[in-house]
Amino acid sequence: MNPGGIIESGAAALPLHVKDVRRLPESELLAAAVDISREIERLETLRVAAVAEIDERAVSFDTLGFRSVKLWLASTTLLEVPAAARILALGKALRRQPEIADAFEGGRISADHASLIAKFCERPPRGMPAEALDSCRNVLLDCATGPTATTDTLRGTIAKLERIFESDDLPASEDTDRNEFHASKTLNGRVAVKGDFDSVTGEMLLTALSALTKPRNPVDDPAGMRTPGQRRAEAFTDILRHYLNSGAAPVEGGERPHLSLHVNARDLARTEPNADGHADTGSSTPADHADMVGDKDVAWMPWMGPLTVATARRIACDCDLTPIVMKDGVPLDLGRTTRTVSKKQRRALAARDNGCAFPGCGEPPAHCEGHHIEHWADGGPTDLDNLVLLCRYHHRLLHHSHWEVEIGPDRHPWFTPPSSVDPYKKPIPAHNRAGPLAA
Repeated sequence: MNPGGIIESGAAALPLHVKDVRRLPESELLAAAVDISREIERLETLRVAAVAEIDERAVSFDTLGFRSVKLWLASTTLLEVPAAARILALGKALRRQPEIADAFEGGRISADHASLIAKFCERPPRGMPAEALDSCRNVLLDCATGPTATTDTLRGTIAKLERIFESDDLPASEDTDRNEFHASKTLNGRVAVKGDFDSVTGEMLLTALSALTKPRNPVDDPAGMRTPGQRRAEAFTDILRHYLNSGAAPVEGGERPHLSLHVNARDLARTEPNADGHADTGSSTPADHADMVGDKDVAWMPWMGPLTVATARRIACDCDLTPIVMKDGVPLDLGRTTRTVSKKQRRALAARDNGCAFPGCGEPPAHCEGHHIEHWADGGPTDLDNLVLLCRYHHRLLHHSHWEVEIGPDRHPWFTPPSSVDPYKKPIPAHNRAGPLAA
């Protein structure tokens, strides 16, 4: 596709401009979509070959400011680094697998299918004799050929071949050399995770997830409405949090790994806009007070980048806080790191709330965080009468919904639902106070 928007297919150009697509008759639109798809496939083969050739020639990328071909490709195109890495890996594999390269370059199989077949051929089952490789490759190429071929079907065929040639020494299910784990940033600021583990590692993972993924009563607890996939994702988050909190991780960058979050102090204190359209700081801090990171209205994490201030406020409820006074982007003073909710206060919260205090939850204290009813950035004190213990789900709910919580005359948390849940907004006692003690 050239800058003017004309789409070229083969030697002839399709008389089609991007903005004119909607005006095409149905028959021409269908034909154009097929021709465009075939041209994209042809260009993909060229890109894979070009990137592999660049890598083969050992171009000195360090003089260009890049450590590798994939980083250069990602920085000079719209590709993300993982996608650039996959293109490079496929190109290098096809140089060693001419039969697969012929099928891919001839437009008979897709890039994804070529990658799967190349991976099988380069790391065949240990019990497969060398003379069987050609036959297996042909079977997989036939399975992957044509527009009706699917990745699931191809993976199923590969699994059958692995079982047929399973080695007596070590079956594929127990081969740790096959283990892979991918964690890639997506375009919408999330992380996509994909893994392939041996049976022992898989057993450890499923065991760790099992105790954290038990469904709860959906009538009393909105979190109980989560799908199994959502519960597993929440459990995986808990596993990571416990690991980072344990202090058992190796030192990196001079300190134990932990979640680092940078946020402008004024932004952290903001609540709702005033009548004049400016955000209320909720604090008596002067507007010209030096802040922590500079003039930004979003929080920032070293690995993932921007984060909304609303989520930053939730994380800051229960964290280690290090104030840094900045001027023109230069740190002037580093304050003492303090814990917003101390260990003694956590023990007291656990004794009072017995876990997540949200009605119907009761998640154990180890899975909970301290929530400031009035955020400390808005002047709220860090004491028991301004704190409540919440699991991550309900902590998020309190920060991102119209649920409210306050400490009642009994010095225990009381939760007020939004009008969409209860038109009368009748306060509900904390989970551990829902029985006779609530009276």
